[in-house]
Amino acid sequence: MKKTVLAAVLAALIAAPVLANDSTAELAAGGLVLTKTDAIEMRSEDLFISAEAVRVRYVFINTSGKPVTTRVAFPMPDLGGEYFFESDTAIPDREAPANILDFRTVVNGKPVVMDIEQRAIANGVDQTAWLKAHGIPLALHLDGVGDRLDALPRAAQEEAMRLGIVTPQEFDQGKGWERHLTPAWILKTTFHWEQTFPAGTEVVVEHRYRPAIGGSVDTMVGSPDWERDDYARTMRQRYCIDESFVDAVQKGKRGVASMGYTERRIAYVLKTGGNWAKPIGDFRMVIDKGDTRNLVSFCASGVKKISPTRFEVRKTDWRPQQDLYILLLRPHGLPDE
Repeated sequence: MKKTVLAAVLAALIAAPVLANDSTAELAAGGLVLTKTDAIEMRSEDLFISAEAVRVRYVFINTSGKPVTTRVAFPMPDLGGEYFFESDTAIPDREAPANILDFRTVVNGKPVVMDIEQRAIANGVDQTAWLKAHGIPLALHLDGVGDRLDALPRAAQEEAMRLGIVTPQEFDQGKGWERHLTPAWILKTTFHWEQTFPAGTEVVVEHRYRPAIGGSVDTMVGSPDWERDDYARTMRQRYCIDESFVDAVQKGKRGVASMGYTERRIAYVLKTGGNWAKPIGDFRMVIDKGDTRNLVSFCASGVKKISPTRFEVRKTDWRPQQDLYILLLRPHGLPDE
């Protein structure tokens, strides 16, 4: 029996810069990660993405002629970084210390019990042991982490600042200058399990999770600054926004100050599909914009509209070369789905 070890996983990063104070930053997640192998092929991938759920169904087959056991992983989006506390970051479940996306997996119809690895990285150095030794939760998004940091002895606080684990914040709220510590580490969380792929037998792996959606109260698409703003150029490239999309936004605007739409942004890591023995044999992706009045834009070739709200992309013997970014615009006043 051949056994390989997961060498590294692709860490998902915050997918977009902050637009304004009313903006939330989306987090990119994606599919399963495996050490690059010549033994296991991904026969098919059926991917569904909406603002409420991401669902994926994979069919794998081991062509090596003997059973292969390897470690399969799903990396959660990284939490932390420069803009984590300056802006609101989209986290579906802020009370979960690890499974912030409500990630679930079944293999051949049976739920998988997964192991969890969490590491805290500051200035490129693993500081997990330091935080645990000082009783600080690794999950920096949980309530009370800042209070635990402020309660550290002075010497430990100074050491944490020197190591880049925390950032001091100083301000005066009318009671004199106060100093509080905020987390500066990046939390890396990976769900993983050991999977055996029998020789010549299809293995069906399905997982689902809630996407971490970014958003803004308004959109700058079609605004007076649309043709000259640097971030607008980034948006046009990232979401493949064309003139027909801009025209649709402008037709739907309401009033002078608002374009009439709120933004919802979804990021998905597609390139993890490149770690298998061959290109994906049969790839199908369906994107659901959720409401017929919503507008959607994303980069893909061969897009086919298959329902009033759903768009399909199909590929054969395909190896993804770039990740996916989806822009959803919802008319102001539209009830939540």
